[in-house]
Amino acid sequence: MPLVRLSFNTGKTQAWRQAVSDAVQQAMIETINVPPTDRFHVMSEHAPGFLMIDPTYFDVARSDDPLIVQITFRSGRTDDQKRALYRRLTELLAESPGIRPQDVMISLVENALVDWSFGEGVAHYVPA
Repeated sequence: MPLVRLSFNTGKTQAWRQAVSDAVQQAMIETINVPPTDRFHVMSEHAPGFLMIDPTYFDVARSDDPLIVQITFRSGRTDDQKRALYRRLTELLAESPGIRPQDVMISLVENALVDWSFGEGVAHYVPA
């Protein structure tokens, strides 16, 4: 049930976008028990100057080509699972499409089962 929002600079190829989506999905499958078919990814391209990322925050040397990954999912994952997700996701993104781990920012947003509707105005996880 995660909803993944991916923000990056304009000009990426379809193959790059697919590789990013695949890496995110694989990392979630491996580390936080997301089913393989539970893929809901929203990609947003941004023109130069629309992603304001500090180049050295926490002493991380970032380039001018960031990827921001925001994952909204139900609460309940452990700190160790979240750390494993961060680690595995940056490993997979480095493999394909070749994104530097320093350029990947990940933010997790947790909510409850009742906060999800997958259509028809129904809270699918918490039926009435």
